[in-house]
Amino acid sequence: MNARVSTLLHTGTTTLFEAPNWTPSDELILNGDGLLWSLPADGSADPRQIPLSGVPELNNDHVLSPDGVSIYLSANDWHLYRAPLAGGEARRITSGTSRMHFLHGVSPDDAVLAYVGIDQQDWSTASVWTVHTDGTHGTRLTAPGGVDDGPEFTPDGEWIYFNTERFSPNAQIARIRPDGTALERLTVDDRVNWFPHVAPDGSRAVYLSYPPGTRGHPADLPVELRLVDADNWRTPHTAVALPGGQGTVNVNSWSPDSASFAYVDYPFPA
Repeated sequence: MNARVSTLLHTGTTTLFEAPNWTPSDELILNGDGLLWSLPADGSADPRQIPLSGVPELNNDHVLSPDGVSIYLSANDWHLYRAPLAGGEARRITSGTSRMHFLHGVSPDDAVLAYVGIDQQDWSTASVWTVHTDGTHGTRLTAPGGVDDGPEFTPDGEWIYFNTERFSPNAQIARIRPDGTALERLTVDDRVNWFPHVAPDGSRAVYLSYPPGTRGHPADLPVELRLVDADNWRTPHTAVALPGGQGTVNVNSWSPDSASFAYVDYPFPA
């Protein structure tokens, strides 16, 4: 997306691609059928599978390390991993068996991961957690019962943005300090708002907005990608209206220059 103009980079019917990251070398990193893929950001080639070992099937929550050399991954064994972005052996970060880990953010100094923790497979306990990238110092930031998701650090590391149902039955965008203080609601409307992503220069943000009454973050609905200029969360602009939802922008997809963001849509069958 650039100047409110969308450019088609790839279309296909065999692999379900989801959740693009945008690398410093202008590649889009996607999940596809539980594997990791790379697609040139100019659409000049088809997606290429990134060979990884030592990691089970992936879900679509993955985050680039700040230096663009590694990638942090969520796998379907509920754990977090780190792997070379070019491919190779993955290393598991988290431990234990009673908590599900779903990754969404990494601090600018590459020291701390932000994730959603779910206890005993009870999704109502979904809370914002942090853990050091070496697997130590696991910390819960929000109390159970808010059904939180999508926690992501701001580029300056001062805030973690996320979506939550703790203010309203409809998921809304909020933020909290990395030490668990200063919880603040940002959006106030009747839509269902998910996955806030702040641009690298901090000048704007984009989030996924569902129709009122939507439960969770399902696929295949008429949704909007809404832009927030500066910190004006009460007056967002619709950048794109599209068929999508789950997989469209689960992770931060801003370009390094903050001029564009990538997304996936899923046209409804004719």
